Amino acid sequence: MTTVAIIGGGIGGLSAAYFLLEKARSQGRPLHLYVLEASNRWGGVIRTVREGGFIVEGGPDSILSFKPAGLALWRDLGLEDEIMGTAPGRRAFIFFRGRLHPLPEGLTLMIPARLGPLFRTSLLSWRGKLRAAWNLVQTHRTPDGQDVSVAEFVTRHLGREVFEHLVEPLFAGIYAGDARGLSLRATYPQLLELEREHGSLLRGLLRRVHAEKARRATGSSRRPRYTPFVTLRSGLGRMVEALVARLQGLADLHPGMKVTYLEPLDQGRWRVYLDDGGALEAQHVVVATPAHAAAPLVEGFDPDLAHLLAEIPYAASVIVSVAYDRSQVPHPLEGSGFVVPRVEGRPLLACSWTSSKFPHRAPAGKVLLRCFFGRAGADEVASWPEEDILALTRQELRETMGITGDPERVWVFRWRPALPQYTLGHGERVAAIFHRAAMWPGLHLTGNAYQGVGIPDVVAGAKRTAENLLLAS
Repeated sequence: MTTVAIIGGGIGGLSAAYFLLEKARSQGRPLHLYVLEASNRWGGVIRTVREGGFIVEGGPDSILSFKPAGLALWRDLGLEDEIMGTAPGRRAFIFFRGRLHPLPEGLTLMIPARLGPLFRTSLLSWRGKLRAAWNLVQTHRTPDGQDVSVAEFVTRHLGREVFEHLVEPLFAGIYAGDARGLSLRATYPQLLELEREHGSLLRGLLRRVHAEKARRATGSSRRPRYTPFVTLRSGLGRMVEALVARLQGLADLHPGMKVTYLEPLDQGRWRVYLDDGGALEAQHVVVATPAHAAAPLVEGFDPDLAHLLAEIPYAASVIVSVAYDRSQVPHPLEGSGFVVPRVEGRPLLACSWTSSKFPHRAPAGKVLLRCFFGRAGADEVASWPEEDILALTRQELRETMGITGDPERVWVFRWRPALPQYTLGHGERVAAIFHRAAMWPGLHLTGNAYQGVGIPDVVAGAKRTAENLLLAS
């Protein structure tokens, strides 16, 4: 009997438990599995509230469909009929200089991939447009092994305006980070590949667009089944519910059970100490917590590993969902929402028009909006009193969308700390973490702190962890 203790009941821990049980069953291997979660709720940052006809997401509201691990897990869990994409024809906007500007069409990896929309956009001056177009005749190649920031890389290729007015707000909408200090290699290595192959982002993207058109003309390219962003009809919490249902009766599930520290024993076994004074033993321990929570668990036996884990910074985040009667909102809402560049100096990071993006998430005649606050280096709003957060939300919606009056319903979700920041040197830091962890047989690390922050990345990492664990058993 292989005994495994999984610490953390977010998507990383629950997915690791699911894959371990499935693979052990297919191999006919007996497995005793504990899943220990410090809070009384499963799912980590995934939280869906369903009330009054609204479906409100407290954390992420969708996943990327072109990353296969997330969709594959949903199908395995029997959720395929619930998969849905965003409403068709919904454009995104950027709030800049007092008004909303539509994103130029044809963005690929957040970079303009078509010259027409690039020259027509109102987000750039003519000088900014010409500077970006100059990339067609430029050639740059980042030296192999050199880590550069997103800001440095994009500015070098396309100029300061494209970075500040276009790429930075889109990037911050995903990572809530400061692109001046985030590692391109750890966040968007595809851009480095384009540079390495073509020497120019625009040349590379234009060639990719022409190649795709040629494939479609010959019928060798199929239209994707889903939109780039997909969700579950009843909310991403349905994924958590399905995972927990699959684990019931097959694993020892312990919500409200905090692990205080780990102790390696002889013969590769581990003792897991609990905050109620108890302990359990296992041959393998999977730490699926945020890096800052993993650090104190390992500090007693490996201070260097604890230090490396603690070096991964996190940003806090606040998500405020508000419901209005449609008559209160003067904006046509013909889009999916908007993001706000850092250069605007506003506390609002982004606003998602949930009831336009996913119309079934609000009753008829109602509008549901999600406002995001908290950027790396400016996330103090997470510690504000709730009434101050609500006042700020009303002010930002009034000044960006012209909405006056109070919302009918409000939901406030605070995540502190929540989002790992893949700063410069992140790849080397993660390699050092995994190298140190490998020195302790039976110790495994997984989660969004290491090799991708999105749900599909976390699921893929959990699957790799399960496979490696069973190979080592």
